This record gives sequence, structure tokens and C-alpha cells, in this order.
Amino acid sequence: MSEILNILIIGSGPAGYTAAIYACRAQLEPVLVCGSEVGGQLTTTPEIENWPSRFDAPDGFSLMQDMSKHAEKLGTKFIYDEVVKTDFSKNVKEVYLSSGAVLKAITVIIATGAKARYLGLESETKYKGKGVSACATCDGFFFRGKEVAVVGGGSAAFIEALYLANLCSKVYLIHRRSEFRAEKVLVDRLKKLETDGKVEFVLNANVKEILGDGNLVNGLIVESNRQDRTIPLSGVFMAIGHEPSTKPFAGQIELYDDGTVKTGFTSETSTSVPGVFAAGDCADRVYRQAITSAGQGCKAAIDAEKYLQSKL
Repeated sequence: MSEILNILIIGSGPAGYTAAIYACRAQLEPVLVCGSEVGGQLTTTPEIENWPSRFDAPDGFSLMQDMSKHAEKLGTKFIYDEVVKTDFSKNVKEVYLSSGAVLKAITVIIATGAKARYLGLESETKYKGKGVSACATCDGFFFRGKEVAVVGGGSAAFIEALYLANLCSKVYLIHRRSEFRAEKVLVDRLKKLETDGKVEFVLNANVKEILGDGNLVNGLIVESNRQDRTIPLSGVFMAIGHEPSTKPFAGQIELYDDGTVKTGFTSETSTSVPGVFAAGDCADRVYRQAITSAGQGCKAAIDAEKYLQSKL
């Protein structure tokens, strides 16, 4: 594709699809590069009960399909490929794909999302979406009245555990050390629940295996003080951090140390390079919700439209 595009969107989750919808309405003829995981990490969520108006609780895959169809109906052109390198040093940005193709655009919206860090166990992969999750806000509702575990020792893990403690019969907080990186106020809140039997701290422990019946999780094995312990439970929530999918942009735009895109330079979604914008989990260090990603995608498209108008 040798033409110079008005707007190129990278990423096919809620932020990317919403940006495409708004770009179409502005008659910017957007092109969207879907990436290696079409629909993003939301496609692994079995039910979504917090998407406004969708009280039928669609699964993430179906919701992303609907958003894709909406964007396509309005005129978005999809490229099923992956971005491997970018050059934002000129007014016309260049984006290199794994196929060898090079795309050129006046504006670029980065909506590549972020991937939750996992332990790397085979059993963990086997039970993703079947009891293994990385988002209590997304999936905690399905474990009401059941016993679950949260793996991690930072503030995110404690926030997840506190949230789940209001839904579940018991929460195990599993951490590989005896000290926590979480804010003291969060640690104190969770320890209060320990006295009620709602929470149990499993410290100096590593998860060795996630157990299941082939369909759903039914327990896990932890190693603590050189001894194995089997804990029967229904869900395991990983809270050991997220990795923004921003490697192709390193050295081209400013990133935080964790890889999150820095925004807010000239507009809310603007990056350090004029004409390049970012939306969704790749630029969000706080909320990481589907609905907030969609909202940021809307903002990025509007910011890109204003940038294009300023160049007329």
C-alpha cells in the first residue's frame, strides 16, 4: 500500500474499534491493523456483564466481533497483520508489518493494549477463561460464594483480593515473599478480613500447578517452605503485573519504564510525537477496563481529526 493514509489505527480491541468507528464518521477512511490477537485480550472473557445495555452478558469474543462489524460497516479497512517496527521521525509516519508491507499515514492511533503477566505454567494456559483470570473486576462475579486465590504481592493484587472478598467465600493471597509491595492501607484492610476467616495469606509460596477436571479449575498446588500444599478452589486470579504491547514503538515515542505510552502532551491522547496518539490499555496505568478503553479510542479519533484539520 503506497498511498498516504489519513489515519492508521494499530490494534483491534475496544479502543481500536471505537477509534475506527469515530474516524469513519469523520470520513477519514481509517485503516486498522488487527495485530496477532484479533479482538485483543477481551476475547478470552467468557461473559461481560458490565457493558452498558448488554444485559445479555455477551462473551468477549462476540462483543469484539460486533464492534468489528460495526467498524467495517462504516467503512474501516482491516489488515490482518502485525506491526513489527515504526518510524515516526517524519511528518508522514511509516509502519512496517510482519509481511514486509510498509504503511504510511499522517496520523497514527496506537491501541495495542497490554497483556497480563502470567506465571508460564502449562496448566495455567490450559485453564485461562476456565477459572484462571487476570481481572477480578471482569470475572469475579462468576465466583460468588466460591473460594479463589489471588497471586501477587503488590497493590494490584491487594485491590483484586479486596474486591473478591466481597463476592467469594474465601480468598487466598499467594505471594512468593513475606513482605508486600502494596500500599500499607491496602495491606491493613486485607489483614482485617483475615481475622474473619475471609482471607488467608499464603506467603513464601510459589504456585507449582493449577489443578482442574479438564473443563474448570478445582484447585492448585503451592510450594512453601519446601513443602507442597494442595488448596481446593474454583478460581485463580493473576495479579503480577501487565506488559503493554508497545515494543514496536520503543525509541519512536516516549514510554514509561514499564512500557506504557506517555500521553497528554498537546491533548489527552497525544504522545510525544505530533500526529501519533494512544488509547486503551497500552496507555492506561490505572483503569484497564473495556469501557474506558473504548472511551479513549473515541478521544484519540477526535484528537487525530483535529490534528488533520490543523494541517489543512
